[in-house]
Amino acid sequence: MSNKPSIVKGTRDFLPDVMAKRNHIFDTIKQVFVKYGFLPIETPAMETTETLMGKYGEEGDRLIFKILPRGDKLKDGFKPEEALRYDLTVPFARFVVMNQNEITFPFKRYQIQPVWRADRPQKGRYREFYQCDADVVGSDSLVYEVELVQIFDEVLSNLGLTDFSVKINNRKILSGIAEVCGEADKIIPITVAIDKLDKIGKDGVIKELEERGISHKAIKKIDPLFSLTGSNQDKLKTLKDFLADSEIGLKGIEELTYVIDQVEGMGLRKAKLELEVTLARGLNYYTGAIFEVAANNVKIGSICGGGRYDDLTALFGLSGTSGVGISFGADRIYDVMSELNLFPESALQSTKVLFINFGEDEQNQSMKYAKHLRDTGISCEVYPSAAKMKKQMKYANDRSIPYVVMIGSDELKNGTLTYKNMESGEQETANINQLIAEFNS
Repeated sequence: MSNKPSIVKGTRDFLPDVMAKRNHIFDTIKQVFVKYGFLPIETPAMETTETLMGKYGEEGDRLIFKILPRGDKLKDGFKPEEALRYDLTVPFARFVVMNQNEITFPFKRYQIQPVWRADRPQKGRYREFYQCDADVVGSDSLVYEVELVQIFDEVLSNLGLTDFSVKINNRKILSGIAEVCGEADKIIPITVAIDKLDKIGKDGVIKELEERGISHKAIKKIDPLFSLTGSNQDKLKTLKDFLADSEIGLKGIEELTYVIDQVEGMGLRKAKLELEVTLARGLNYYTGAIFEVAANNVKIGSICGGGRYDDLTALFGLSGTSGVGISFGADRIYDVMSELNLFPESALQSTKVLFINFGEDEQNQSMKYAKHLRDTGISCEVYPSAAKMKKQMKYANDRSIPYVVMIGSDELKNGTLTYKNMESGEQETANINQLIAEFNS
């Protein structure tokens, strides 16, 4: 007996209707990326472990899938040389360094490819999933931070989301907080802990800070920031007072103020821009702005993220090349849109017309007409055999094909065709040119 087939946990097969919805998301994201001047690239699924390790913090490093070379056995002390990419940002930094003589700076790229993480699968968290990234390298201008917030807003608004928040912070502010608390050398454990506020709550964060060796005095000083309220301007004022003795912290305030003022001055379509002082994202390579997007009416975690990274390309030998970027989590966006029933019917239709097959002569005429329709951009199919009408109509219904065309002996003789609207049941008779005009109107 053959074994029952299965797939790896945390991965999925995608049926055609699901792929149609996913492609709707990808196409919507891509259109906005192109509108803002981003160019497409691709990088390999595999990178060297040297490229990936040490870039994501200790938690990220543990989630990297390492590859065992073919035919080798796992031995004590064995260190794999290759791994599946964890995200698209670090491979992009490697790409920039290797191709710096072939690209023009500032270089704006978008990339839509899968990534892999050795995570525990759960709702909204997969081991293989797509990221849709847009990054700019070669400029430290805050204009790009403003544009990236606008891209979040435009993409998600175009996808039909109406209640979502773009949360923003700055890594320099987090460094300033650690500095004024007397724990400047512990910025990483502090940010890793406070980044979990929405998952483990204030008490959980305090417990983790204590476990990570942060002093009680420092925790007491940080405490008021866990419940910072008011408008973005109110929060900025409070932070400015809190960080008055930190040069790097005040620099972060200055950068954040510019971005917030510019975005609020121009306005957003649907997004709410929120300063979130505990937002850290836990990735070591961020040095400036940090972004995260959440759908407010669905419990699924963040659906987008990003930030500025000034030193990432320096890890591969190219210093002085600042970068900033964002990533759309297509899989989580799909789950949000499914829960809120946001996919348009047009996203599900792949075939607009089915030609019913009544026999050899009718089939030959249908194939000629089908070519005319396709030449004008109308998707259509010819049923492959003269099966019973009930079977052919069921095929059209199961595929959600909105129109069927029937060419019988009378239509062959008159050079006409009869087409039926499958939703209303109405039938009309026309010639092929009239049909094309009707469907393209």
